[in-house]
Amino acid sequence: MADAFIYDAVRTPRGKGRKDGKLHEITPIQLATQVLEGLRDRNELDTSLVDDVIFGCVSPVGEQGACIPRVAAINAGYAESVAGVQINRFCASGLEASNMAAGQVMAGQADLMIAGGVEGMSRVPMGSDGGAWATDPAVAMPTYFVPQGISADLIASKYGYSRDDVDAYAIESQKRAKAA
Repeated sequence: MADAFIYDAVRTPRGKGRKDGKLHEITPIQLATQVLEGLRDRNELDTSLVDDVIFGCVSPVGEQGACIPRVAAINAGYAESVAGVQINRFCASGLEASNMAAGQVMAGQADLMIAGGVEGMSRVPMGSDGGAWATDPAVAMPTYFVPQGISADLIASKYGYSRDDVDAYAIESQKRAKAA
């Protein structure tokens, strides 16, 4: 099995996901396109060598629909041969996209992949895809659906983590990400 390596990472700006948020005027396709342009330009990348672009997207509707990684690749001027696929694994979608890309490389099915995630929550609010899990009581009740914020609070309370504890952990995580 081949090894998979991360050669570069590009981060979009982030803001509060609301209609008056700092990123409200920037569409999800613009965010995704900027990432692909950044990778190409910083690395003098011959985009015809890219086998696939995989992006996680929790709500692939409206401005985030129509296979946003493929459209972003075209919009960024990538070679016509570059494919794209989007996946939804809720809040782990970008991580799963990276894992899938690494798996493709390690299995010998691809040589060069681009992976990440895109979500423009100021423009496409959470739940815009209208999935049954959270909205249909016949599904939500038997599966014990609990919104993420409530479940996080329940887990923290069960295991004795204070708000200060989890905030300190989040800050440390951001510092590690920046250093990486």
